[in-house]
Amino acid sequence: MKSTWKYALSLALGMILMGTVQAQKFGYVNSGSVLEAMPEVKEAESNLDALGKQLQAKGEKMMQDFQLKYQELDRKVQAGEITPKDQETQTAALEEERNKILQYDQDMQKQLADKKEALLTPILDKVKAAIDAVAKENGYTYVFDGSPGIGVILYADDSTNITPLVLTKLGLQ
Repeated sequence: MKSTWKYALSLALGMILMGTVQAQKFGYVNSGSVLEAMPEVKEAESNLDALGKQLQAKGEKMMQDFQLKYQELDRKVQAGEITPKDQETQTAALEEERNKILQYDQDMQKQLADKKEALLTPILDKVKAAIDAVAKENGYTYVFDGSPGIGVILYADDSTNITPLVLTKLGLQ
């Protein structure tokens, strides 16, 4: 009798689990395609490119100035126009300038990363909200990202692709 009870309980649990699994609905979205379709992303990329070019131009100017000063010091040393004490002073100044250029490069990278985050966070939040809304409206339990290189989906039936629904939700189709 005890084994019949265990069998009935196992059967009931199995049926509940099967019902739960069957009730779940899975979908995937190609977030790369969604982002490519958004004009906000193109505008953000354009802004980042412009900032990057501006910062890079300043860095290149700093480097050119440094190289000119270095070449002038080298010329003076080769011509014997500079005392060892002045050479030491100017070499130390050039070393300090080189360190400023290296610091500028690090600051430039951080500034670009911060700007990218500031520009893309609202866009990504908008896409996430659209995915959430589509998932809720269509009864999806899980939505995966099926973008090439990002996705973890090994196989997906095209009927579970909610990318067109997300694009429509964002007003891009």
